[in-house]
Amino acid sequence: MMGKELLFKVMRHEKTEEIPWVPFAGVHAGYLKGYTAKEVLTDGDKLFESLLEVHKLYRPDGMPIVFDLQVEAEIMGCELFWAEDNPPSVMSHPYEGEDLVDIESLSIPKKTEGRIPLILDVMERMKKAVGHDTALYGLVCGPLTLASHLRGSELFTDIFEEPEFAEEMFAFCSDVCIAMADYYMQAGMDVIAVVDPLVSQVSPRHFENLISAGYVRIFDHLRDAGVISSFFVCGNATVQLEVMCHTKPDNISVDENVDLISAKEITDRYNITLGGNIPLTTTMLFGNQKDNMKYVVELLDNIGHDNLIISPGCDMPYNIPPENTIAVVEAVKHTEVARTMVAGYEADSGDIDVELPDYGALEKPMIEVFTLDAATCAACTYMLAAAMQAKDEYKDAVDVLEYKYTVKEDVARTKKMGVQKLPSIYINGELKWSSIIPSKQELFDEIEPLL
Repeated sequence: MMGKELLFKVMRHEKTEEIPWVPFAGVHAGYLKGYTAKEVLTDGDKLFESLLEVHKLYRPDGMPIVFDLQVEAEIMGCELFWAEDNPPSVMSHPYEGEDLVDIESLSIPKKTEGRIPLILDVMERMKKAVGHDTALYGLVCGPLTLASHLRGSELFTDIFEEPEFAEEMFAFCSDVCIAMADYYMQAGMDVIAVVDPLVSQVSPRHFENLISAGYVRIFDHLRDAGVISSFFVCGNATVQLEVMCHTKPDNISVDENVDLISAKEITDRYNITLGGNIPLTTTMLFGNQKDNMKYVVELLDNIGHDNLIISPGCDMPYNIPPENTIAVVEAVKHTEVARTMVAGYEADSGDIDVELPDYGALEKPMIEVFTLDAATCAACTYMLAAAMQAKDEYKDAVDVLEYKYTVKEDVARTKKMGVQKLPSIYINGELKWSSIIPSKQELFDEIEPLL
């Protein structure tokens, strides 16, 4: 059975002998050919060449063309910061400020603007090259994340203080999602994935009251168009899974912050295919081949195989060793062979000794933000931005530090602190927010008694 057919069967909830594998190789595709992140996201020929390498090495049943949640935002006025080994990050928010933007003045990106023509061209080329045997994914930026790009961290204050405006903003951003999905469907994409990392950072109540209607429209539109839909969320989205299911996507994909086995109990009740969630850093980036095989084998031994796709937890870090991903492929496609290879294997903990501050003796409040990496994870970007509001307000009277799960020393610190979910904010060593971005006032209310 061809990979594309296998993935379609699973998305249609049919019984299969195998489990599909979808590597989310965004800028990592460029790493395979020696190209920087910026090169692979701005040069169509280099992107096409890199995607063919992903197809050859990793034998995917499905694969994305581009994993970049800033494409729409760039066209709509956001300035981007480009890195050599990460997708770009949003540096400025055109509608940030005290005044609420006139939603009717906003324009939906046209297919001739920005990097959209480059992406559409590569989609069409990939469709001709590998589309017969591989399901191709078009990824669009979800409405909550796009609204955050446009409005900045003030959006999370809007949700509490200006809910009608926030709802209008989400509705407009949902229209952008539908337009982008149409462009990608016309270019031959088999699956449209709406990627919204920030869904995990709002409460289920706010999601259901302000955002879910837009998602229902998006997934209804995709269903009417005859294309498979995917709802991709990062962070600890456990409490949001039920309300996400209510929007009726064909697939939900989650990252390592969510226990896949428990999540599947929820998605199975709604007959929704679940995807995920190999840890990006501790296993794929910093582990070895046996670590990756062992993770996949143990996951498959403990979870039902129906309605299941195996994939990395999110966009793969740029410099993941290719041999680690190949080990994942082998474990998914030849599980019994992989089980024999890792029998009796115990991973080296590799823990680094780190010293925690004496929180009781601090001279000023210390705000510690534990992230996957604010440069690449949108949820982490806005969690860190929320914390930085304290720096803007109180200047040198507070310290704000970020610890990234892409740095080995920070991984050790995260473990020693007992951080359970990313991103999280601690103040003076105490957990204050885990996977929920605070409003400015909530943050200040916690800090001011400590000054």
